[in-house]
Amino acid sequence: MHAQRQVVDYSLQRRALLRDVYSGRTGTAEVCDASPYLLNAARFHGEATQRRCPICRRDNVRNVHYIFGDELKTSAGQARSLRELALIANGFREFEVYAVEVCRGCGWNHLVFRFLLGKAHGSGEPRSSSRPNQLEEV
Repeated sequence: MHAQRQVVDYSLQRRALLRDVYSGRTGTAEVCDASPYLLNAARFHGEATQRRCPICRRDNVRNVHYIFGDELKTSAGQARSLRELALIANGFREFEVYAVEVCRGCGWNHLVFRFLLGKAHGSGEPRSSSRPNQLEEV
């Protein structure tokens, strides 16, 4: 698969939000608000993880990957598996991937990271980096 580019990690934002929930400043109803569409995407397209839900601590969260890009046309906005991302990356110049962690039990959801995939490498960034491959963290 082509290298991920322009990775944005939202773990600090996630940590701050969880700190607010654990301290009582933010209610669980505010953070456990996954839509039925997101819950279905987690069920059918989500990648299993070994991470427990930080809210209910009963179920493991699943990563759902959404793709966006002008070249994708009607496929833009759809959830895709990691295997499908690899195939799509070989067929398109550039598109954005958003990874959302979702707990199907309580509805917790949070944007984990986003990055670019595809065949274009005009950004001047090296093709590989010392950063671990986010796609392999399942």
